[in-house]
Amino acid sequence: MAGGYTGKILFVDLSGGKITEESLGEELCREFIGGYGIGAKIIYDRQKPGVDALGPNNTLGFVTGPLTGTPALVGARYVVVGKSPLTGTWGDANCGGSFGPALKFAGYDAVFFIGTSEKPVYLIINEGQAELNDATKLWGKDTNETEDLLKDELGEEAEVSCIGPAGEKLALISGVITAKGRAAARSGLGAVMGSKKLKAVVVRGNKEVPLADERKVKELRRKYLRSMSGLRVELLRQYGTCGNTAAAVISGDSPIKNWGGTASLDFPNAESISDDNVIKYEQRKFACWRCPLACGGYVKVMEGAYAVEGHKPEYETLAAFGTMCLNDNVESIIKLNDVCNRYGLDTMSTGATIAFAIECYENGLITREDTDGIELRWGNAEAIVAMTEQLARREGFGDILADGVRVAAEKIGKGAEKYAIHIQGQEAPFHDPKFFPGFALAYQLAATPARHTQCGESLKPPGITIPFENRGELQKRYDSLMHIVNAAGLCELAYTRVDAHSIPDFIGAVTGWDFTLEDCFMAGERIATIRHAFNLREGLNPLKFKVPGRVIGYPALGIGNVAGPTVDIETQNREYLEAMDWDLTTTVPSARKLAELGLEDVAHDLDVASVHDNRGL
Repeated sequence: MAGGYTGKILFVDLSGGKITEESLGEELCREFIGGYGIGAKIIYDRQKPGVDALGPNNTLGFVTGPLTGTPALVGARYVVVGKSPLTGTWGDANCGGSFGPALKFAGYDAVFFIGTSEKPVYLIINEGQAELNDATKLWGKDTNETEDLLKDELGEEAEVSCIGPAGEKLALISGVITAKGRAAARSGLGAVMGSKKLKAVVVRGNKEVPLADERKVKELRRKYLRSMSGLRVELLRQYGTCGNTAAAVISGDSPIKNWGGTASLDFPNAESISDDNVIKYEQRKFACWRCPLACGGYVKVMEGAYAVEGHKPEYETLAAFGTMCLNDNVESIIKLNDVCNRYGLDTMSTGATIAFAIECYENGLITREDTDGIELRWGNAEAIVAMTEQLARREGFGDILADGVRVAAEKIGKGAEKYAIHIQGQEAPFHDPKFFPGFALAYQLAATPARHTQCGESLKPPGITIPFENRGELQKRYDSLMHIVNAAGLCELAYTRVDAHSIPDFIGAVTGWDFTLEDCFMAGERIATIRHAFNLREGLNPLKFKVPGRVIGYPALGIGNVAGPTVDIETQNREYLEAMDWDLTTTVPSARKLAELGLEDVAHDLDVASVHDNRGL
């Protein structure tokens, strides 16, 4: 077996309580690397299309990468995978902290769950031994309480990945939490965990991850650590992503007022929820496992209505509850971040849903009678906190909102869908394609809709120049590289600040493979294609997913830094589909492309030959 892998995966049938162990083949690893690459391939091969995302036949996985838990820079990530109940598409959510490395130290590269337990349970993997335990006493507890209780019982060295009450109550915008504030937040996979009555996964162990060339790996770490310098690195160390908030607002990157406003008219006080005004509450730094950047932090609001202690809010959270809701009260956002972490909610979707509700309220679609007297007005911090707490508990009007904007708009009716800014059910992230057009393509065509972390061009690391014939080719290549970063167990945020050659260098030294940048591009394209094939087999064509006009500038804004442009999403999509060799109408990959990627079984499943023959291709 190649270095970097334990070579073992677990399969847990929650319906029967049966746990089995399987070997992880090296060919699978080399072709799909890890993370959502291996996760997508395993689930695609074993799961029939059309299963209910909240039913027993949906497979839920926790998957690491070959660089997780190794000396490779920022190798702390793991990915939760499964069919998304929020979008009906392939779903995955990436997370840091120490859980990913600890899963490998406990002896496994991944664990997959199927079935539904009759009662709440948690899985414990202790030094290579796995068992299911009763979690009845944990059901209803928030994520902080759950982690504390499990560590009291199993030891401080145990790492916990769990859901809160939102996931238990199947909120479609719920996620999976570790370290009391690191979140595998998107795709609604917390609800999948809740549907299976799986409260937590707990791992502990002292096994070392095997390295093919330990000396070279350590040399590479020293080499690339020295290269992690400059203003962008230092700003991340000092502030984390909260340092970008004001700049994002001023530039036009950050959407304002539920995507309907402008910074100059509606949110001129962005500095109040950015950089120094956030870290003045910071008590100490937080770093994921062996991370040299420590971009996270623990913050404390000492007194007042929002007194709380927890994780520092990231840019996306500050935008969600700040710019989107016109709320410049930073203490309230720190409180809101803690509410979401404890209940197990995606802060991005939650903030976007609150902004949607405010716009509905402002336009008379809902009233104080509907909201139990909560005055949902722009910038009303007290009301934003109160409604978020209702959403987290699925109480009152919060029950209407707990499944995100698409479901809420359907329940409210009266034309509320006009204000529901989502793609295929997932709330749009807070990076405006009118500022960076490549985001529009990623929001629509990526296998996980409405995800800013799929836009490789905006996240490209330094150190390489990729020749390309058009924008589609460029997008394909950079996206492929980001798929490898995610699949390998690395942090995207850090790798935008490290020479791109570090990625194949570390993979080669850890695994023992002769692995190049071109190998990254090929494997990344293969990963993108298997995730896309999952959606196609579910009957989903991303060209049918609607991208709201506000997101792409239709009609064009008349004021502000992103005034004027309308994103030419049709041209972007066409160029990308051509570069990927996917059909321009059906988006089905060509037989030639699937053969090139070694995915002939996918060609058979999708009946590719007849699809293309019928179109004269």
